[in-house]
Amino acid sequence: MSGPAEFHIRLAAPEERDELEQLQRRASLALDEYRTQLKAEPEAIQLPRRQIEMGQVIVAEMGNRPVGFVALLMDEDLVELDGLFVEPEHWRKGIGSSLVNVAVHEARKHGLAMTVIANPAARKFYEKCGFAVEGEAQTRFGPALRMSR
Repeated sequence: MSGPAEFHIRLAAPEERDELEQLQRRASLALDEYRTQLKAEPEAIQLPRRQIEMGQVIVAEMGNRPVGFVALLMDEDLVELDGLFVEPEHWRKGIGSSLVNVAVHEARKHGLAMTVIANPAARKFYEKCGFAVEGEAQTRFGPALRMSR
């Protein structure tokens, strides 16, 4: 595991949507289990502008460059961690867990729980972030775990 990275966290700006989608693409294609399907379905990579405009996308930035982001779906009952992406060269530096913690804090500010539909390969990561498995779910990429914190 690498040492801690120096980064700061802020809300995403609408004008960086394309840059964040490219980050999402790089992070997703770095995972073997998604590569084939993402190449066949490139439209699966998308970050709705409205999500950014509503303040539901949080960015980790290093040297004025986004290196990760978390996207949230918020309603009156629940906050769902809709996506978490970190540049592959910055994996295992604490960026992803920091983004998750900020997202959970946002949910708690609204008195809400945080859920995530996670790839089973990410189970240990989310458990280290304090999530517990509640059940299973099906996604376009296959079976997943429903977890909450």
